[in-house]
Amino acid sequence: MKRIPEPELMSTERQARAYAMANFNNPNWLFVEHFKNSFFKKEIIGTILDLGCGPADITVRFARLFPKCHIHGVDGAESMLKYGRAAVTKAGLTDRIRLIHGCLPDVQMPLAEYDAIISNHLLHHFASPMALWETIKTYSKRNAPIMIMDIIRPGSKEEAGAIVEKYMGDESAILKKDFFNSLLAAYREEEVQEQLRQADLVSHLSIRMVSRIQMVVKGIIS
Repeated sequence: MKRIPEPELMSTERQARAYAMANFNNPNWLFVEHFKNSFFKKEIIGTILDLGCGPADITVRFARLFPKCHIHGVDGAESMLKYGRAAVTKAGLTDRIRLIHGCLPDVQMPLAEYDAIISNHLLHHFASPMALWETIKTYSKRNAPIMIMDIIRPGSKEEAGAIVEKYMGDESAILKKDFFNSLLAAYREEEVQEQLRQADLVSHLSIRMVSRIQMVVKGIIS
């Protein structure tokens, strides 16, 4: 099945509220645990850049897991960041988490370089995915851990529908619709490999399947 792009931003209040209220505890926990297990030999200190932070659930989890870190979360949807700011305040982490409104690649980050860069389910939103990879190259410090997780495009719309019912069957109709559209817009492993080749990142980042519907791109940019 060919890729069917979706809007790059989940910008409506309805979408943002549905996403912020949804139960993503398991996939978000998986993301954090995978990062911790992948880079357990490296002390994570300094400032982490979270690209496409949305309502900041993963951002808050990282701040709790790595108490020596500050985190800058970036998202293009102000409606998402409204819920993110509320989550950060509720967690008592306003002194360590800063949320920034802006779109890649044009947004200007507060720092010139970051000690680690993470992103969850952002890549498939890009019509021009090089915006993500070039941002990572621009803002990663030498020897910075990088981890990008995203969904994988299935072989057909029918398969996408079955995936939605399996993983999002109890969620709201708007979330199920968004997830279906995201599956159709997702990239396949070979497409991401080609993106890494074009970005000259093949020697630094590798792709691994973490489930039937998700892949992770991770490594150290030296």
